[in-house]
Order: sequence, then structure tokens, then C-alpha cells
Amino acid sequence: MRLLRLVPDDTKFGFLRIRPIAFAISMVVTLATIAGFLLLGLHVGIDFKGGTLVELQAKQGAANMQQLRARLGTVNVGEVQLQEFGGPSLVLVRYGEQPGGDPGQQAALKRVREVVDADYEVRRTEVVGPTVSSELVQMSVVGLILSILAVLIYLWFRFEWQFALGAMVATIHDITVIVFFYVVTQSDFDITSIASLLTIVGYSLNNTVVIYDRIREMLRKHKKMPIDELLDEAINSTLARTTITHMTTFLALLGLFFFGGEVIRGFTASMLVGVLICTYSSLLIAPSILIYFGLKTGGFGAAAPAPAAASTKVKA
Repeated sequence: MRLLRLVPDDTKFGFLRIRPIAFAISMVVTLATIAGFLLLGLHVGIDFKGGTLVELQAKQGAANMQQLRARLGTVNVGEVQLQEFGGPSLVLVRYGEQPGGDPGQQAALKRVREVVDADYEVRRTEVVGPTVSSELVQMSVVGLILSILAVLIYLWFRFEWQFALGAMVATIHDITVIVFFYVVTQSDFDITSIASLLTIVGYSLNNTVVIYDRIREMLRKHKKMPIDELLDEAINSTLARTTITHMTTFLALLGLFFFGGEVIRGFTASMLVGVLICTYSSLLIAPSILIYFGLKTGGFGAAAPAPAAASTKVKA
């Protein structure tokens, strides 16, 4: 006997009944993402636009942000962004690409080091040039598109075309919501953001494929059951597994968000949102979209008719 039962075995929640509401919410979020992207844009990090990041630690006590900003204002590197980083003595300094290519970047970094050297220790520096940043953008976009296409092809052969397109729609939906998160919060969108997107793609597809596999199994078993009832039963039969998987993942990410440090906080924040959205899409979007792609009961995976038995003649 299980001591903890999050979802009763006889759960029969009507997920398909609320699909119009779910689709309406997803449409609003998609339109808001497009509008926000056009009006606000993404706060692109140094990885994608070029520039320099310097991590400083105060040699004594807490960092004096006002004094540090005044010092850095004298080195002529353009706009400088300061951010507390994991503790009162740690500061992240960001400034954009400098004229003169790599020599210009190195010269600017040297000037920054000189004005902070008396009171701060330079723990880490990252310099990204324009060539590297443009290549990162191109490779990230190509990698994201190829990963989705590869999954589409795999699901097309593994299931039916309706399942492949349904999984792709749900995956694009999840990516759209994560982009909406970055637009609204104006968090840095950098190479770790691409890593979180790819992780969310895999995570979303994992649960979607589990539900799709149950749907396919039930389509072969129940030839006359209405499609709405069949999809609801398939979702409910995997609900316990879905709940446990997503809850444990969410709790682990929550611990990383609060105690994992500033370096991975942006990654874990987007992953926390991603887990919630993947749960929503795998339960409400991915199965429901199959109806609009014409999936029906009866005839799915039907066995080929048995050949007629050969007639025999009996000679007198």
C-alpha cells in the first residue's frame, strides 16, 4: 500500500472540456509575446552582443556601489552596468563592445582593472568579440530549429503524423512562453538561456510522448469510444506519473534557485517556469490538438484482415 497517493486511481477529470479556455490563454500569451518582443525586445546578454563581464570582490567589507560606479565612469568604456552577485562583497560589472576590436577590448579591461585594483579583487573576466557573438547567435538558432525538426521526424515514424505535429505545436508553445518570460522580466538572454530552452524542449517532449503512447495504446484497444472520452482517460491514466515527475523536478529546481548561487539563477528561473508550462501543455495542449488534426477512434492501427482460408476439395 502506498503511503503517499497524490492522484487517486479513479480520477476522471475532464481535461478536454476546458480546452477552449486553455487555447484562448495560450493564444493571448502568444500575441503578448509577439507584441512584447516588438516593443521591448529581449535584453540580450554579452554572449550575443559582444562586450566584457568582470566579476569583482571587495577586499574588505561590502562593495560600495556608488563609489564603484563613479570610478568606472572615468574609464571611458560607455554605459556600465553594476549588479550585486551572490553577496554584499561581490559585484558584476558589464560594459559593451569597445571600438578597435580585441585590442580595444583588452585596453578597456586594463583601465577597468587599474581603477578598481586598490579595493577590489578581479575574480573573473569574460570578453566576447562581435565575431564570436554573431556566430553564437547563428549556431544557437540553428541548433534550436534542428532539434525540433529531428524530434518531428522521429515522432512521425514512431507514431502518426497527427502526433508529430501535435508535439511540435506543444513544443513551440512552450518556447513561446519562455521567451515571454524573458521579455517581461528583461532578464539577460544569453547562451545559458539557449541551454534552458533546449532542456525545456526535451523535458516537454518526454512527458508528451508518454501521454501520446498511452493514447495510441487506447486507440488500438477501444475502437468505438468517443475521442474526447478516450483522450481524457489516457491523460488521467498518466496523471499520477506526470504529477510526481513534475513536482520532484520543480522542487529540485527550487532548491537550486535559492541555494545554487547567482551564476545559475537565470537558468533555474527559466527552468522553473518551463516545468510549469510543460505540465500545462502536455496535459491540455498536446492531447487536445490531436482532435483538430483529425484524429479519430476506429481504424487506428487496425490489424490487416486475415486471408481467406483456402478451399479444399474432397474427392469421392
